[in-house]
Amino acid sequence: MLYAEQAATSADTRVTQALHRVAHARAGDKGERLNIALFAYDPQDYSALLEQVTEARVLALFAHRGASRVKRYPLPTLSGMNFVIDDVLQGGVNGALNLDGHGKTLSFLLLGMEVTLSRSA
Repeated sequence: MLYAEQAATSADTRVTQALHRVAHARAGDKGERLNIALFAYDPQDYSALLEQVTEARVLALFAHRGASRVKRYPLPTLSGMNFVIDDVLQGGVNGALNLDGHGKTLSFLLLGMEVTLSRSA
């Protein structure tokens, strides 16, 4: 291995961790639709989060709750993204039998997702 390759390998480490370590979120709801806004703590992590926290991964994460569609809206100036998740509240505020009919705590489900980021050693 060349010296430059060694330096690049030792200086850049890939770390897999829960999303809550690198981002925070807020949730809201309307009927059967959940809205989760996700923001990177460090703007340098935004592109990696945009690459990994996809509509497909979020839909799979909420599939057990009956989610039928996820639409992501990138917010690059805020280092964030907004997810609108359809049919996830199991009847909405008035119809759900679950403890959290509003869905306010569902941002924690998203924040448990694992992401892999590059970190300097």
